[in-house]
Amino acid sequence: MPRQFDYLADVEVFTAIADNGTISAAAVALGSTPSVLSRAVSRLEARLGTQLMRRTTRRLSLTDAGQAYLDQARRAFGVLADAEKTVRGADGELTGTIRLSAPTTYAHYKLPALLHPFMDQHPKVMIELSIANRNVDLVSEGYDMAIRLGALPDSGLAARKLGDEELVLVAAPAYLARAGTPETIADLARHSCLTFVMPSTGKIPPWLLTDHGRDTEWQPPPRLRVTDDVLGVVSLAQQGMGICQTYRFVAAGPLQRGELVPVLPRHGGRTRPFSLIYPPHRSLSTASRALIAALAQH
Repeated sequence: MPRQFDYLADVEVFTAIADNGTISAAAVALGSTPSVLSRAVSRLEARLGTQLMRRTTRRLSLTDAGQAYLDQARRAFGVLADAEKTVRGADGELTGTIRLSAPTTYAHYKLPALLHPFMDQHPKVMIELSIANRNVDLVSEGYDMAIRLGALPDSGLAARKLGDEELVLVAAPAYLARAGTPETIADLARHSCLTFVMPSTGKIPPWLLTDHGRDTEWQPPPRLRVTDDVLGVVSLAQQGMGICQTYRFVAAGPLQRGELVPVLPRHGGRTRPFSLIYPPHRSLSTASRALIAALAQH
């Protein structure tokens, strides 16, 4: 009886090339040569009767069929990996790797306290944490879960709310001594407002405030715009560069030390939600399900 899946080694080569970006990089990762890997992909394409990759001397890209096949192959390998973990972890101890993506603010200030007890409890689980201010594609980039900010679009992803976090306006005492303290929202227009450009839209989000008990949005003038690192506005504010809006959990330390002081506190109180999302159609590992439960509990 012929083996039904004798081509799985070629599929593994195909996924390695996609993960590493080039055939040369995949060859290094697999301890092989580019020519061997190229022949493996050619065999797989011949078997499937379609082109999976467009290969040139300078770049490599997936065809539509290749992307669809890659998504299914990753899920299939994930099921096999979970089966192995289940057998090896039959003694009840969690094992495996969890890929998690989180935004800069949450990853630096909230996540460590949540991950610490989980990792102490499950020493054989490895967490690969990506800290970035972009929304990763969980399926195509191979992430098990991600922490997202704000209202979630109807994307078909499962979500668990982690909490609503309060926003505050802050500035350094030296800046306010020099520029004056704003008394109303309108006064902010005369101040140096430290703003962040959202990587997903290329726009500066409005500051979320309250006015006589009503929610309002105020668009700060883009005199100084920060890109990529959202925590940069807080660092600049601490150095007396102006006023910024950030989360209370980010500003808590500098506020306690007197490096920052609240601005227009009576116009505060607004919050934004953070949620944990994961693809419901994927077979989540036992370790991933345990981490989801641990994060959602807090």
